[in-house]
Amino acid sequence: MKLKKIDISLILLSIFAVLLHFFSGNSNWVEQHYSNGLFLTISNLRCLIFGKLGFSFGDIIYGIAFFTLIFFLIRFVIALFQKKVTLTGFLASIKRVFLLCLGVYLVFNIFWGLNYNRLGVASQIGLDLKEYNSQELKSLNALLVEKTNLSKKAIVDNHIEYPNNESLFIQTKKAYDAVDDSFNFFTYKNAAIKKSIWGWLGNYWGFTGYYNPFTGEAQLNTTVPKFLLPFAACHEVAHQLGYAKEKEANFVSYLVAKKYNDSLFLYSAYLDLFFYANRNLNSQDSTSAKQYRELLSEDVKKDIYELVEFNKAHRNFMEPIITKIYDLFLRSNQQPQGMMSYDEVMVYLMAYWRKSGTI
Repeated sequence: MKLKKIDISLILLSIFAVLLHFFSGNSNWVEQHYSNGLFLTISNLRCLIFGKLGFSFGDIIYGIAFFTLIFFLIRFVIALFQKKVTLTGFLASIKRVFLLCLGVYLVFNIFWGLNYNRLGVASQIGLDLKEYNSQELKSLNALLVEKTNLSKKAIVDNHIEYPNNESLFIQTKKAYDAVDDSFNFFTYKNAAIKKSIWGWLGNYWGFTGYYNPFTGEAQLNTTVPKFLLPFAACHEVAHQLGYAKEKEANFVSYLVAKKYNDSLFLYSAYLDLFFYANRNLNSQDSTSAKQYRELLSEDVKKDIYELVEFNKAHRNFMEPIITKIYDLFLRSNQQPQGMMSYDEVMVYLMAYWRKSGTI
């Protein structure tokens, strides 16, 4: 029986997918030949092209893809009810959908997704990642309270205002330039940080930013409380540089903010890290966790109150569903802790603290 073009395409792409999966199983290969090789070329080229656009091209693609999917689903349901769907036509549609999914899977991994399997930043800076005990976690909470309070005090005492979106994006590029001397693998040549078109939707779905693996753009939800944005911006740029896992992106964001030594960036980083550290401690010792929260300054508590009220105002029935879908996505990409993967930055931070003696 003569194979059709779609069948040949399915066979070829399936073989390629298997080979790609085999390659991804070796973290050394991925680190050397992809993350520090092919990916850097792809990433720099995409940032060079899309970074010059004054809008998020990736967000437009997402919008078109979403409405196209809705259109075809509606058309299929109508055809189904009108009994216009034959078995042959249905099977052909299944093949086309599978071919599309396979194509997206391959593009996703070639453009960025293989970075989930790399050795990563711990290997690059020689961190010994190991579990921490309850006392270490308490000490880290205490230190983060101190750092958070001091950085917030510097903002208040010096009457520092938060920059507009364009200035924030420029400062984020400068922050990465500042850390390049210490960690040359954080080199950020062509900035492509954009204001998300779908930021208003992000408020209801619970995201402050996201990375588009197809266009290489870093999108920021600029409608959230301003003190979250510097850390979020550095986090999304970390994804652009190939640090795919959320815990790694958080840690890279912290290193950049620390080296940049700007009060707004420091406060954003330390406050975010305190949230993770305190949440970890709360799961072990809720009394101690509450005591450390009480040690935060009144100015910091005002910001936390603002964030709590912001989240309350945007609470909705869809958020748990979106969170669950994203949790499954993370688990399927070398992050077995799902949404809790963000909290795993504590392992990196603790290892860095042991090595450097400071945070």
